[in-house]
Amino acid sequence: MIRLPTSFPSSVQRYASSAALILALAYVPSVAHGQSPVDDEGIRFGISIGGVSSVGFLLEFFDGNRSLDLTVGTWSFHDVSLSLVAKQYFGANAARPFVGAGLWLVTAKPSDGRRGLATVLRAPVGVDWNFTGAHSLGASFNISRAVWVRRTDPEDDKPLEGRWVPLPGIYYRYEAR
Repeated sequence: MIRLPTSFPSSVQRYASSAALILALAYVPSVAHGQSPVDDEGIRFGISIGGVSSVGFLLEFFDGNRSLDLTVGTWSFHDVSLSLVAKQYFGANAARPFVGAGLWLVTAKPSDGRRGLATVLRAPVGVDWNFTGAHSLGASFNISRAVWVRRTDPEDDKPLEGRWVPLPGIYYRYEAR
C-alpha cells in the first residue's frame, strides 16, 4: 500500500492507492494477456466530443500498445480542461480496446468570483477503431473522481461527494507519418 506524507489532504491519501492500482493495471504487459504487440510508434492528433470537455484537441504519443494522451479542451469557452492519461491498448486488430489512468485538471473564472480549480482522477475505458491506415475513431467512458476542488465561492466549503462519475466521449484521430 502506498503511504503518502501526512501533509497531504486526507482525500488525496484516500485515493492514492486506487490511482496506483489503476495505473498498474493499465501497464500490465499485453503479452501477459496473450495479445500480440503492435510494432509501431508515432504521434496521433485529433478532436474529441464529450469526455473531459465538450470539445477537445488531442495529442497522443504511442509506442506499440502503450501511449501517453494529452487533451486540451473546454466545456463552455469560459474554462480550460487539461488531461494527461497513460493508456494500454490490447490486441493488434483494427478495433482495439484500451484502459488508462491519469489526471484531469479544470479551471474556470467567473466574472464575479475567484478562479475555480479541480483535480480529478481519470480512468478511460474504451475502444479505438483504425478504419484506414492513418484514421481512427474511438469511444470511451471516462470514469472520473474528484480529489481536490477550489470552488469559485470562498464561503462554499461543502465536502466532495466522493463518487465515481462516468463521462462518455467520442473522438477522431489522425496518425502523422
